[in-house]
Amino acid sequence: MTSPTTARVPRAAVGLRSERGPVLLSVMLATGLVAIDATILATAVPAVVRDLGGLSQFPWLFSVYVLAQAVSVPVYGKVADLLGRKNVMLVGVALFVLGSLLCGLAWSMGALIAFRAVQGLGAGAIQPIGMTIVGDIYTVAERATVQGYIASVWAISSLVGPTLGGFFSEALSWRWIFFVNLPLGAVAGWMLWRRFTERPRPAAARPRIDYAGTVLLLLGTVALLVGLLEGGVLWSWGSPVSIALFVGAAVLLAGFVAVERRAPEPVLPLWVFGHRVVGGAMLVSLVVGVMLLGLTSYVPLYAQGVLGTGAIVAGFALAAMTIGWPVAASTAGRLYLRLGFRTTMLIGALFAVVGSGLLLTVGPHSSVWLLAGACLVLGLGFGYVASPSLVAAQSAVPWRQRGVATSASIFARSVGSAVGVAAFGAVANTVVRDRLGGTPTDLESLPAGVLGPALGAVFVAAAAVSVTMLLASWVMPRVVEEAPAE
Repeated sequence: MTSPTTARVPRAAVGLRSERGPVLLSVMLATGLVAIDATILATAVPAVVRDLGGLSQFPWLFSVYVLAQAVSVPVYGKVADLLGRKNVMLVGVALFVLGSLLCGLAWSMGALIAFRAVQGLGAGAIQPIGMTIVGDIYTVAERATVQGYIASVWAISSLVGPTLGGFFSEALSWRWIFFVNLPLGAVAGWMLWRRFTERPRPAAARPRIDYAGTVLLLLGTVALLVGLLEGGVLWSWGSPVSIALFVGAAVLLAGFVAVERRAPEPVLPLWVFGHRVVGGAMLVSLVVGVMLLGLTSYVPLYAQGVLGTGAIVAGFALAAMTIGWPVAASTAGRLYLRLGFRTTMLIGALFAVVGSGLLLTVGPHSSVWLLAGACLVLGLGFGYVASPSLVAAQSAVPWRQRGVATSASIFARSVGSAVGVAAFGAVANTVVRDRLGGTPTDLESLPAGVLGPALGAVFVAAAAVSVTMLLASWVMPRVVEEAPAE
């Protein structure tokens, strides 16, 4: 049982200089590469387009990375449970480094997009398996302290990424955005290979890989996410392409469910959806994903298009959210050890509700500081919800199911992110259509008098979703029973 009176472990016992420190450092390095690459390319897009062309294709530099990462997460989680964490993590680092090398050598926008997919496949292993390794080598009480180290990686990366991207593109070449990953990835892989000794697994028959379930899950998820990410952007929601994607996704995922019911080793076991702790963590992660990427897409646009700030100031307003999350994640351990997982998550959800309420007070004549303050409070809420829910899910299952539980939570957040972008975009476009009689292809070209109400409607939708986060946090059991050691 997870006791609220469990003593917090001092940093000296689990820090980078401890016996497990090199393993933690390798996970931090690998995670840092993934975190930085999520933002480092944004400021270098003009330089990339000048060199390679393909202006109309560049949004896929981001979409294909997120897509490849999202669809591969549950597969890696299951394979890690069957074959061990170390090899899967090393494969992920190797794929990420290979993708980085190929991106740096790309000769066209199409090639760069393809190689970003390779990067995404590597990232799909690094994030969930890195967190699974942390769950393996640290107890619940120790993870309350270790979470601060992992959170610091995301905080630093969110600030350093755009700056590094701009520096490399102006002072050297945009290609160094990818080349810089090579030595760092090599160090992370070498440290993990040398210092991480995986726990021996009980002797068992040769693992049976769920090939049919894997293919159906991958194809169904790709169809769903492409439909959500590009619907209303590259094609209209009612177009034959959208209909074909969503119908195809429904058929493929229905086939996936049928296969998983009979598979001896399902790639994404259906029990995760019915498990109160793991299912609760997935539900919360889904809602966090909806709000996170949805607001990330529109807060900078509001700052520039309505408040009249420059791109740098708009970026800082959004950075408040990415700072608030790791600050909360690094302190969440103290709360859930004293108060329990559900209470901590409810506190986080309340922060999110308050942050969303502050967003509703932002208007055309507001200070950008109010917008940044709302983002900071939202980030605190996300951190106090997401981190405890993931630790709870890992704690509630035995070692042989921890990879699946971790990846299921991260997969749910990825799907939620795509849903958030699509849903909030639909809300904004509906308001624009009502005011102008049509939907423009570029929201940035709208006058503030139209853009303000459109994005205000997005903030109203975010407030409604934040209430859903509160309800989702309530689903988590009051007491999470820790799974016995195997």
